Amino acid sequence: MWIYEALRGVETLERTSSTADVTGVQYDSRQIRPGDVFVAMRGETTDGNRYITEAMREGARVVVTDSREVWEQDRRKHVAVPFYLVANGRRALAGLAANLLDHPERKLAVSAVTGTNGKTTTAFILEQMLRSVGRRCVLVGTIETHVGEEVRASEHTTPESRDLLSLFADGVDAGATEAVMEMSSHALEQERVWGVHVDVGVFTNLTQDHLDYHGTMERYFQAKLRMFRGIGAAPPRVAVVNADDVEGGARLLREELEFEVLTYGIEAGEYRAEKIQLGVGETRFEWKTPAGVMEMDSPLTGRVNVYNLLAAACAGLARGLSMEEIATGVRAMRQVPGRFQVVGGGRGEVTVVVDYAHTDDALRKLTVLARELVRPGGGRVITVFGCGGDRDRTKRPRMGRAAGDGSDVVVLTSDNPRTEEPEAILAEALVGVRQTSARCVIEVDRRRAISVAIEEAAAGDIVLIAGKGHEKMQILRNETVPFDDVAIAEKILMEKF
Repeated sequence: MWIYEALRGVETLERTSSTADVTGVQYDSRQIRPGDVFVAMRGETTDGNRYITEAMREGARVVVTDSREVWEQDRRKHVAVPFYLVANGRRALAGLAANLLDHPERKLAVSAVTGTNGKTTTAFILEQMLRSVGRRCVLVGTIETHVGEEVRASEHTTPESRDLLSLFADGVDAGATEAVMEMSSHALEQERVWGVHVDVGVFTNLTQDHLDYHGTMERYFQAKLRMFRGIGAAPPRVAVVNADDVEGGARLLREELEFEVLTYGIEAGEYRAEKIQLGVGETRFEWKTPAGVMEMDSPLTGRVNVYNLLAAACAGLARGLSMEEIATGVRAMRQVPGRFQVVGGGRGEVTVVVDYAHTDDALRKLTVLARELVRPGGGRVITVFGCGGDRDRTKRPRMGRAAGDGSDVVVLTSDNPRTEEPEAILAEALVGVRQTSARCVIEVDRRRAISVAIEEAAAGDIVLIAGKGHEKMQILRNETVPFDDVAIAEKILMEKF
């Protein structure tokens, strides 16, 4: 494709030539193949403009930059390669990828989920509902990526536009007609989803998280809100909003929304859950809707999953599924990895759960759920958790307080300390735990901490291993090591029982 065709719809400010024939686009110089366009753009942690020479060495046929300084300097040094100066690097990357891939985003009905908690589970449930009626899907999210029947690893909750559109293109080639994805606040703020029209947008909730990036809760909310205003595309056709969520959902409903809105909740909303029955590995409720009542029976656990099921069910309605099809899909679904994932309990005496909860709100909800499930009159809640390094420090004491409020025993340990000292992170979380009556054990080594918690547990207790969920690695100062909470807990349980 000629470069001027590949740049159709992209705002360009200057150019040296428009005659190059290009075959692909990359933003990482290490991925360049001969014939590619290299988009040199400023990112969150590095500036792609530093790698123009390397990209050209690998065969980049055109360079697109968002830096006027680079434009002035490098276009004169590399006269044999066409240079383009664009107003916005990420928008240019999205436009180039869409044009070169023949706009796969237009060939899929995109359902997107945003919110602090519940994005992953809601997306998983919705994809399984759609698959249960024979629709081929692309799933893009935190745990894993699905392209038709193929399962791929996920590096980011929401990839860069070039990678996202490439997944969409692979999905279209595999016969997919639907895409279900998580849209993180980072991706929305950075416009990684530029030009992707969301058909059905889901808002789960808003609690404090990612303030190390957004700075304030207001900016965090505004980033989420961008999905419902459209980022380089029209707003969603349908919005699905948690009416029980005062901080985010209720506020979103006060915005001037120019599309259909479906509201859900337990206390409020037109699509509500009533007569809820909770058990380990089972959740039942009556789904009350304007069209009638449907019995819902799911292998997922807990009140938090009632909200996730309601969100996905409403999105399923918006995508044309009947209430009967939704109920059937819910009954047949599997556990979501790392989201209240019941690991097992040997002889059934102790229940061990792995969950991704890594905010104070999520920890509080997790421990409340566990308290509802322990054996009446004797069961204890034992919670293993830590706080991520190089992230919002202000939430650490709140996480400690939330864990302590809801637990009988807290085992405070490392999460992903990254470049921080693990002991220093634990000390900040310990401030919150000490404000509660919970007994606290400090064990920096996460593997030993899990062992301590399970050895502490007696018949009827629930052990919660919170923070990392589905993750298979632990990020330390100088290395990233294999680490799987589920596998470690299973091994310890086998040895105990």
